[in-house]
Amino acid sequence: MPSPFTHLASVPVDPGTARVHEEGWQSWSPSGAYALDAAPYRPTNDNWATVCYRPGVTVPAGTFHGEGLLALDPGDGSPVRLWAAADPLRAVPSIRLEVRDGRAEVSADGPVTEHSHAGPGGIQAALAAWADGVVQALGLSAPLPAPTVWCSWYEYFTAVTEDDIHENLGAMDTLGLPIDVVQIDDGYQSALGDWLTLSGRFRSRAGLADTIRESGRRAGIWTAPFLVAPDSELATAHPDWLVRDADGAPLHAGRNWGHDLYVLDTTHPGAAAYLVDVFATLRVEGYDYFKVDFLYAGAMDGVRHSGADALTAYREGITLIRQAIGPDAYLLGCGAPALPSIGLFDAMRVSPDTAPYRDPENGDFSQPGQEAAEFAGVGRQWQHGRFWVNDPDCLMARPAVETRERWAAHVEATGGLMASSDRLLSLDDWGLDTTRRLLTTPSRLAVEGASQ
Repeated sequence: MPSPFTHLASVPVDPGTARVHEEGWQSWSPSGAYALDAAPYRPTNDNWATVCYRPGVTVPAGTFHGEGLLALDPGDGSPVRLWAAADPLRAVPSIRLEVRDGRAEVSADGPVTEHSHAGPGGIQAALAAWADGVVQALGLSAPLPAPTVWCSWYEYFTAVTEDDIHENLGAMDTLGLPIDVVQIDDGYQSALGDWLTLSGRFRSRAGLADTIRESGRRAGIWTAPFLVAPDSELATAHPDWLVRDADGAPLHAGRNWGHDLYVLDTTHPGAAAYLVDVFATLRVEGYDYFKVDFLYAGAMDGVRHSGADALTAYREGITLIRQAIGPDAYLLGCGAPALPSIGLFDAMRVSPDTAPYRDPENGDFSQPGQEAAEFAGVGRQWQHGRFWVNDPDCLMARPAVETRERWAAHVEATGGLMASSDRLLSLDDWGLDTTRRLLTTPSRLAVEGASQ
């Protein structure tokens, strides 16, 4: 049974100028500030509600809703008010705000702390101040600067081949692009969960890593470590390694790639050993930059072998990965529950996927699209340089990309992780000059709160 909501505060607001920041559950969930008369972005179908928002949570119409974090600028000159999870690593209550009779009525379904910020900078500064307090309380070190990256995804998607990687590796030298990491994205593996078995489009994962490293660059690779395809070798051989629902069936984590998604139970000793073996093997092969994706699945409520709650299991699962790859490897999270990920990653995607087009499908701001990615990327700028390096998603600068100039300006303005995701030989003069310039600009880890 969901916990009941407890009233926390009643704050007078100016309806014309007040703004509310909603923090979304995970990387792809819309996060940002709204005027009081705005309609916040919500899921437009049940599958996206599971894959991109907090599963099982439905928000009443006319209600602002933050997962573990909500901020209010009353708009009347009084301090920004902020409500946050009391223990954001282990318990993330939902926080709601409704406006009635000129007052913001705030409630939550779990323990929260209240903060106020009277200085300049508005909501972003208040969020940054809260984050600074979390960093200090947890004793977190400043994140390491991010390397520059080339990623295969936005040009080749799942059809990527080993020859595509070789072509772009050569183009980096021909074009003189300052790329530190060549990251192979989704498509090299035979199935979700079967990470060490190659698809027919790749010949040797270790050999490819050797070639990348011989060029003077680092080898990077993508996984979705908590996802399992129903027809994978893993699911067939080890059904006991899957998280279960209350009826004993494999927990359903939504659909993607044209099939259902199951969840690896990393609290099972066999599954934990397998997860460690996958990442230790990739590390031995020469990969030291890891993009781990669709992490929301590891934090879904379900029946696990150890009986651990979802957030404990999630953090323990990421810790297993870190132990396998070592402290010097670079770890980028994506599709990850935001607050429970604090302290675990070097960099974090802070928005839904970008796309070669502006508008997300069906107007759902959890879906790929430049406009949706910009909204959340701006709304979560306060996280950059505090919890991790923000990843605004990849630069796409080829001529076929809609509003490429605007997207490039957004990526550059974040000062975060800089990654190119074009077939490099397809770039025109503007695309090549822009890609070179952004990859030459170091990430900016010192950030200041800006008004929002």
